[in-house]
Amino acid sequence: MQIFKRLYNWILSWAESPYGVPALGLLAFAEASFFPVPPDVLLMAMALARPSCAYKYALIAAVGSVLGGILGYYIGWGFWDMSQGYFYHYVPGFDGQKFDYVGHLFGEYGFWTVFAAGFTPIPYKLFTIAAGVFKINLPVFILASIVSRSLRFFLVAALFFFFGKQAREYIDKYFNLITYSVLGLIVLVVILYQSLR
Repeated sequence: MQIFKRLYNWILSWAESPYGVPALGLLAFAEASFFPVPPDVLLMAMALARPSCAYKYALIAAVGSVLGGILGYYIGWGFWDMSQGYFYHYVPGFDGQKFDYVGHLFGEYGFWTVFAAGFTPIPYKLFTIAAGVFKINLPVFILASIVSRSLRFFLVAALFFFFGKQAREYIDKYFNLITYSVLGLIVLVVILYQSLR
């Protein structure tokens, strides 16, 4: 775990660098397909330093993450047989049982499975690669990724834009609860809509 701590600190150091913006885009891209550290770490540090630019940073993270998710999809679609050893051994959150369960979720819920993974702290890369392995509809995957990743990163940006330094404590304590609560509300709305049709 010490290596992840050093990696985390190295990523945070980019927040004060003139290359912070491209680093954020690259981190969001990499995390969506193979890298273990989420872009929220750098996004929060940059938004804390410059709250007025928080939405710009969120947009960069969202675009990078969706593009990285598409790469993850193609890793699963065309290269899973040769790359699965790397993911199972070196990337947290990957194992055969979880992978099979994700395949089951895709079969049952499609769009909403990708949405839940993209919006909540569930490891997104597990779902982007599994989407390719199980060959779910690519336009549906991209749409769910755009909506969920944008909502996630713009929620972080809004907290920093409106609350500044106080947002950091708030996110550390309540962000997971907020994302799961919003997801639950969306699921409830969808269920009600389906029942009223």
